[in-house]
Amino acid sequence: MKVLVIGSGGREHALVDAISRSDQVSEIFIAPGNGGTTESATAVSIKVDDIASLKKFAEENAIDWTVVGPELPLTLGLVDEFHAAGLKTFGVNRDSAKLEGSKAFSKAILTKYKIPTASYKELHDYQDAKAHVEERSYPLVVKADGLAAGKGVYICQNPEEAHEALTEIFISRRFGDAGNSVVIEDFLDGREISAFAFSDGESVIPLIYAQDYKKIYENDKGPNTGGMGSYTPVSFMTEDFQNEIYENILTTTIQALRCEGITYRGILYAGLMIDKGVPKVLEYNVRFGDPEAQVILPLLKTDILDVFRAIHEGTLKNLRLEWHNKSAVCVVLASDGYPDSFDTGYPISGLDKAGAMDGLTVYHAGTKKSGDDILSTGGRVLNVVALKDTLREAVDTVYQGVSLIDFQNKYYRKDIAQKEL
Repeated sequence: MKVLVIGSGGREHALVDAISRSDQVSEIFIAPGNGGTTESATAVSIKVDDIASLKKFAEENAIDWTVVGPELPLTLGLVDEFHAAGLKTFGVNRDSAKLEGSKAFSKAILTKYKIPTASYKELHDYQDAKAHVEERSYPLVVKADGLAAGKGVYICQNPEEAHEALTEIFISRRFGDAGNSVVIEDFLDGREISAFAFSDGESVIPLIYAQDYKKIYENDKGPNTGGMGSYTPVSFMTEDFQNEIYENILTTTIQALRCEGITYRGILYAGLMIDKGVPKVLEYNVRFGDPEAQVILPLLKTDILDVFRAIHEGTLKNLRLEWHNKSAVCVVLASDGYPDSFDTGYPISGLDKAGAMDGLTVYHAGTKKSGDDILSTGGRVLNVVALKDTLREAVDTVYQGVSLIDFQNKYYRKDIAQKEL
């Protein structure tokens, strides 16, 4: 089979890696890819939002499966366009993608179907939002309604911080049209967890749980990022918690969407907070998490093409996922200054030494190949991932690998999985 992966980050590199392990795959393409994906896939110079060109490429090259990594092409209706052309895809349709594309839409679904979440208010005007935050108790959370690459969430401790968030969203237009409205909701305190499930619109199969790190600095300080690290397994995810999340959140969400006339086929990602012992939804995403995919996908023993096929054919209930019994830890190497301003274009050294370590994989995110060099091109540059029998071994191995890799302005968190240990 020929497979086309859409995207250019660490998540997409992990998807290419998982797909390359399938005996059913003869050739992998990636659009546009990065400096590391070229080892396993042929790069295609098409942007992720150029739906017409992506569809033309898939048709002309007889692509059997197109796998969508990021959220943007999903919200733009890539899957709808491909299905209309008779092309098989892994990813949700445009209506399903509203679950991530609009926080107001997702909160409305949560509230209507009594899925546990924080109470909220949707506001479309700066002055109305400013008046609202002046009346609220703190802390509270301000979110840009649309897609903001994981950076449109502000945890505000007082009215001044809330005003600053609203100014960035409404006045400075930091997130463009994604900030045409905001969701202001109660702050939930507890332990975060990332819950994933495959669905064919009826059946729901949960994946292993992962813990991610959204804040830029150690001890969860500083602004939100797209993610600075992750690990699995997570010890506090007891069987009772897992059953509660499966029944009251994951399954209920798929059923709720069906009641709204939406058939959800793909992967559902629920960002959760365990608040006073109760799992509550912070947000939904409609694709694999990044960097959670980088620790989940390497542990999947089941052929991922079999998963895609079962979702497409509506036979997911007959599939049983199998997993490697190991621990996985991911540390993101970023450009210093991320998620705000940062410099790029620096050569990266030590990739061969790190890649030669037992149980270590380096997924590329913001990189490009220039001659014999790999250069940094983004805020999140590399994902260093270790798979070992124990979490302690995985942590030790991943940071040993991190120490071997270097580029100017390299930054990373040094506390990934430390609380778990």
